[in-house]
Amino acid sequence: MTRKPKPTAPGGALDTEAMIRVDHAGEYGAVRIYQGQLAVLKKGAAADTIRHMAEQEERHLKTFDRLVNERKVRPTALEPVWRVAGFALGAATALMGEKAAFACTAAVEEVIDEHYAGQVVALAGRDEALKATVEDFRADEAAHRNTAVENGAEQAPGYRLLSEAIKAGCRVAIKLSERI
Repeated sequence: MTRKPKPTAPGGALDTEAMIRVDHAGEYGAVRIYQGQLAVLKKGAAADTIRHMAEQEERHLKTFDRLVNERKVRPTALEPVWRVAGFALGAATALMGEKAAFACTAAVEEVIDEHYAGQVVALAGRDEALKATVEDFRADEAAHRNTAVENGAEQAPGYRLLSEAIKAGCRVAIKLSERI
């Protein structure tokens, strides 16, 4: 089931500020997850793959940094929480092994794909520039999920439980970051 963000604010106006705020927070969280994973995994094929995905997330974050500034959007006040939580999630899953680290990526990217899909629908015909950015980044996130699955995400011990817990946490983070 695709979950969609609340596309409008009171009075029917498109709430692009909330979209930019939550996307900025999400890209920041993704960067921190990968930093946590790389702090543990450091070297090897898995680390190289994660490093490549992290570089793409850095590009996404820089874009949302720019959009926050250009559009004068208040960033989430939860950034200090996401700084610690993202790194901790990345490090913890990496400590569980490479497959668990990839399971984390697969779970996060599945939620982000759903989230971005809802934004694409909401932005259609209303903010084409932001829609194009979201579509571009959505393609990267889907590729990250596929890469994670190809690297054994679904073979991680306790995959279903781990995946569902991470997805639930991501959905809560999205809702909180839209508002706070």
